Amino acid sequence: MDYQIIHEEKYQQFTAKLENGEEGELAYAKPQDKVLDFTHTFVPEAYRGKGLAQQLIETGLAYARQNNYKVIATCTAVQKHVIQHPEHQDLLQ
Repeated sequence: MDYQIIHEEKYQQFTAKLENGEEGELAYAKPQDKVLDFTHTFVPEAYRGKGLAQQLIETGLAYARQNNYKVIATCTAVQKHVIQHPEHQDLLQ
């Protein structure tokens, strides 16, 4: 399933607006200029196992690539995703 994901820069997160006011999110910090540290991923229980976390992570990594950011994967879900998708490993700081 494809989810609409928006980048909310003021909250430093990528957000999927879901039913019943729920949200999935990939949060980040900016510890340095041109570096994004993906700190955590959250998916409501009813949406787990449906690819939402992967879509959030892919969106965040695509944003990093398009904007010439390096990535720190503090979040274990992001770490696992990058290991499973070696095409993203060049983004790691």
